[in-house]
Amino acid sequence: MSTPANPAPAADARPTRGPARPAPYVISAILILIAIALPLIPPIYARAEPALFGIPFFYWYQMLWVLIDAGLLWICYALMTREDRRRREVVRRAADAPATGAEGQR
Repeated sequence: MSTPANPAPAADARPTRGPARPAPYVISAILILIAIALPLIPPIYARAEPALFGIPFFYWYQMLWVLIDAGLLWICYALMTREDRRRREVVRRAADAPATGAEGQR
């Protein structure tokens, strides 16, 4: 059974999200890039001093990045969640507009 190359959209196919703003996506991309790239640069941490409670710098620096990465990813999650809510609200408001009488003003 073959499907058509360009199937017609369903009559009730409405977008679930409004237009995206690029800023939250760019900020998230930069934060994730920082979280990935900085721990992968050995010249930054390839030494034993300064030690922290007897733990060489190499180890505690890497473990510190685990906590930093968790914080950065939480910020990215919060940005994306807020942006998704905003985009869904745009569609909800557009769907409610005809019901509130905006249709009659056109």
